[in-house]
Amino acid sequence: MFQHHLLLIFRNFKRYKSSFFINLVGLSAGLTCALLIYLWVNDEIHIDQFHTRSNQLYQVLENERTETGINTTDGTAGILAEALVKEMPEVEQAVIASPTYWIAKSKLSVRNSTGINGAGIFAGKDFFKVFSYPLSSGNINQVLNSKNSIVISEAMAMKLFHSTDVLGKEVVWENSDMSKENHALVSGVFKNIPGSSSAQFDFIASIAMLMDPGSPFLKWENHGPNTFIVLKKGADLEVLKAKMKGFMKSKGQNTRELLIRPYADGYLYDKYENGKQTGGRIEYVRLFSLIAIFILIIACVNFMNLATARASVRMKEVGIKKVMGASRGSLILQYIGESMLLSFLSLFISLLFVELLLPQFNEITGKHLVLHFDWKLVLTLFGISFFTGLISGSYPALYLSGFNPAAALKGKLSHSTGELWTRKGLVVFQFALSVILIVSVLVVYKQIEFVQHKNIGYHKDNVLYIETEGKLKINGNPFIAEVRNIPGVLNASSMNKRFIGDLKSTIGDFSWEGRNPKQVINFQFAGINSGLIETMGMEMVQGRAFSSKYGADSTKVIFNEAAIKIMGLKNPVGKIFTLWGKQLQIIGVVRNVHFESMHEVVKPMFFQYDAQNTNRIMIKLKAGKEREAIAGIQQIYKDFNGGEALQYRFLDEDFQEQYVSENRVSLLSRYFAGLAVIISCLGLFGLASFTAERKLKEIGIRKVLGANEWEIIYSLSKDFIQPVLIAILIALPLSYIIAGQWLDTFAYRIDLQLWYFAGAGFLALLISWITVSMQAIKAGFKNPISCLREE
Repeated sequence: MFQHHLLLIFRNFKRYKSSFFINLVGLSAGLTCALLIYLWVNDEIHIDQFHTRSNQLYQVLENERTETGINTTDGTAGILAEALVKEMPEVEQAVIASPTYWIAKSKLSVRNSTGINGAGIFAGKDFFKVFSYPLSSGNINQVLNSKNSIVISEAMAMKLFHSTDVLGKEVVWENSDMSKENHALVSGVFKNIPGSSSAQFDFIASIAMLMDPGSPFLKWENHGPNTFIVLKKGADLEVLKAKMKGFMKSKGQNTRELLIRPYADGYLYDKYENGKQTGGRIEYVRLFSLIAIFILIIACVNFMNLATARASVRMKEVGIKKVMGASRGSLILQYIGESMLLSFLSLFISLLFVELLLPQFNEITGKHLVLHFDWKLVLTLFGISFFTGLISGSYPALYLSGFNPAAALKGKLSHSTGELWTRKGLVVFQFALSVILIVSVLVVYKQIEFVQHKNIGYHKDNVLYIETEGKLKINGNPFIAEVRNIPGVLNASSMNKRFIGDLKSTIGDFSWEGRNPKQVINFQFAGINSGLIETMGMEMVQGRAFSSKYGADSTKVIFNEAAIKIMGLKNPVGKIFTLWGKQLQIIGVVRNVHFESMHEVVKPMFFQYDAQNTNRIMIKLKAGKEREAIAGIQQIYKDFNGGEALQYRFLDEDFQEQYVSENRVSLLSRYFAGLAVIISCLGLFGLASFTAERKLKEIGIRKVLGANEWEIIYSLSKDFIQPVLIAILIALPLSYIIAGQWLDTFAYRIDLQLWYFAGAGFLALLISWITVSMQAIKAGFKNPISCLREE
């Protein structure tokens, strides 16, 4: 019986080659898309899940009430971890660690070597007890006990020592944030960890280096490192959360409130608005999961439509089988078997395509995905193929097996209005999804374009920056003076933090005339050198910038527009701002600058003159003269820094990194939307082809009776264009809602224009019309005699 069914399926595939090919291509494309997205989604949801005690591991966050709302931050007081272990019986262990941006790119070296650049973090002594980063050498209980301990990655150990057997060896460590070199002893070597959002570091130093008695991190009013806790087994989470809410009040911090989230959730659920979790990367996981499902459904719809459309061709087959005693169940089994076989054949083809496309897909997504056939993947592949076959074959099987045998054998198959509208409804569904994807792609593209070209308050193009290290730490200002004289260099200056996404903030000890004592403002701040504002093309709206012409500006301060607005100051230039007990005179107001991405609102900020403690030199180059200017900078750098090679980075690279996710979403969406449209058009092409084939005699008779070719083309086309128009009308309002929700994740966004939706609708209509017209024109211009002779 099974062999008989296989033989029948093979014969039907052979007989209806065009339908078989369209379904095979559609399902293969849909499954390829679904498998690629599955690999990406599976990797995303398993980030940070490898820690042994992942179910007990939490990160402590803070909600801070300010004038602009509730601000959620992962920076906490440096003494919080120790206090939680002592005062919260639910907490078994706690540790603090710095975010990776705290430490500038550092240079690690051994004696008589040029050094290796690497990223690092500071961490408490229990770091390797809390997190499951495996050590290839060293004791997790001791590696960070000493103040001068350093734990390095296997890759860094091989670069420095050409071996991983390096315990007790000395490493010289320096970076632009440190005033001098540090000599540390290697106390451990950790393995390189895949699947971690935070393990983007090459070394870990003891945070005890920062915890001297006078350290600001030892004060409750200051923000500092991240705090992580491990709960005891059986601990009541709700009780702990309730205690956490009032913990900072007990330390005299009435505007701050602690909250906790599972550590593994931090990667996907990292967005907060007004103190509430509102999403994060999980939105993209959901988005692409839906896209995969949509594309598979579109491919399944093709199978349903073509199978039901060919019902009249197969009705005698059904009638004979029923007369010979075949039950409806056996017929359903046969037709479901056809779709299942087609689905698994498509799976085999899609696996070949996935293997071919993975390198390019990895390049787009920035991952290292592999098609590894473990039991979970095999079950997933089987499940996707099974349900694809079941969904695509269920309706045609039920429809075909329900024919009346007598009517089927006589060829008197009646097409009810319900059946016709079901087929049209499936086309509407297909194209509605396609239009939604087209609109989404267009909106994402326009928002990214807006971000790239919006006035961000500074010039990011042709600006490079250098981390000061070695001898350059004490020769920064003379170096800047020399660089300014290099042909092709327009200006140069320095600041004490990265220009993008790495600014300090404070809510404490400051005042000004007329300040409301109950007002809580979180100010960002930066120390800068004279000439920095001019170098970066920042615009002064009032007053002046820092300048050596006026002598020492160390008692002066400059605010941005957002700060002046929230402070309520009118005519601020000349007024006094008291900061940490020191009186500073306001000398200027700078136009708002986007130091963070467009997802964030520009925050209140002030600049202090701090030429002696700046550690990043910003250099503006003349367009077209970059190569010559860099060559000149390299030579002067060697002269000032003992022959060391120049390491530099362009600012626009940092800017683009803020929108890596959006750019990837934009690119992938284009591919997937295009694929959805192609699959939809394949189905429409198949239906149009079959309809033209079934109406050949009608076409011949109408032409004999005087109908011209264009009347025939119009008649054949309108039945297919109608559902596409309905799909557009349904899809446009839905796409407006979806696009608006995505744009709401940006503080600065485009307005949705009517032409985005009209253009998407017109494009879908044009593509569908061209698809249908290919068959309609072919049929319309056919010789009526040959039409009437067709069997």
